[in-house]
Amino acid sequence: MSSIVLGVSGGVAAYKAAFVLRAFTEAGHDVRVVPTPGALHFVGAATFEALSGNPVTTDVWSDVPEVAHVRIGQHADLVVVAPATADLLARAAMGRADDLLTATLLTASCPVVFVPAMHTEMWLHPATQDNVATLRRRGAVVLPPAVGRLTGPDSGPGRLPEPADIAALAMVVLKHGADSLRPDLSGRRVVISAGGTREPLDPVRYLGNRSSGKQGWALARVAAARGADVVLVAANVDLPVPFGVRVVPVGTAEELRTAMLAEAVEADVVVMSAAVADFRPEVAAATKLKKGSAGEPSAVPLVRNPDVLAELVTKRTAGQLVVGFAAETGDEDADVLTHARDKLARKGCDLLVVNDVSGGQVFGRADNAVIVLGADGSATEVPRDSKDAVAAGIWTAVAARLGDPPSR
Repeated sequence: MSSIVLGVSGGVAAYKAAFVLRAFTEAGHDVRVVPTPGALHFVGAATFEALSGNPVTTDVWSDVPEVAHVRIGQHADLVVVAPATADLLARAAMGRADDLLTATLLTASCPVVFVPAMHTEMWLHPATQDNVATLRRRGAVVLPPAVGRLTGPDSGPGRLPEPADIAALAMVVLKHGADSLRPDLSGRRVVISAGGTREPLDPVRYLGNRSSGKQGWALARVAAARGADVVLVAANVDLPVPFGVRVVPVGTAEELRTAMLAEAVEADVVVMSAAVADFRPEVAAATKLKKGSAGEPSAVPLVRNPDVLAELVTKRTAGQLVVGFAAETGDEDADVLTHARDKLARKGCDLLVVNDVSGGQVFGRADNAVIVLGADGSATEVPRDSKDAVAAGIWTAVAARLGDPPSR
């Protein structure tokens, strides 16, 4: 069990902090909520105390013998501030200690994650951007805000990411440190495919696969957290859209091919994590095929689908990095890595992320383990962990191969 400090500053998004708190406690962590006085205008202390099982105070004068303004930060394994208002970011960047939360930030030697939420104009103001740069330079993680509805009629960047996204990313930082979400993809455009294609047999049935899209979703969420402009081409995935990500829904392999070729034109990195059907029925029936009917087929002729990864490789732009995925099982001819290295050479991509899917080890599960093979002969093992942590490991391997961001 880890000790987490959840800082809450005074914005209307403070209500979402209760859901972040619940995610942390349900994962088995001990959570101390430290709100600012302004936060308690939106959510009462009783709510945070009931959900955390710990006392809540905002000032340094409560429980003086404990020296709370020092001890809370000293004993924390992770500090997450959600929401972090423009005022809180400014005070943290200046090193102020005028309430319990800012004092805690000064005494914490553990990783610190700020999750900004404010109106668009406040987020884009040069003062706020300077404060964010200062905090990042000191080693803190500052997530980019989501884009969406704010208070009143306003909409734009500045929305607090959803609690599930915040909790998932915070758990990566808790286990792997602030470096796992460093902003090394800032200024990059990333296109990711995820999910599994479905090839219609008739209006009711299709040929598909077992891909849930969870690893592709994690890749998109972590890439956005690391500063990338992310497009997610999603094939039949029923999951909440990650914050900061534009989703292009598709169904079939042909639809995925069209979307990926269009979106990849200006991308710095293209990641093909979707499970694309190798074959489709030669003809899709216009009406439902029924047993015992005159139209009952004795066989279903199949035709090959286009090789989307190979086509992306042949059409990649100068400096573009193409990353493929391989879901492999060993057989009597070769083991998983031998098959994967053969695929890497055959496809011509820069990196190939290899999943051993023997015995259903990957599909639909919350965790994963991969090996990232490079065209240069390298092999980087990313051990079993949450799919977000695995995504962070994959992006670290990708970022190491990128040069300076292009000027746009």
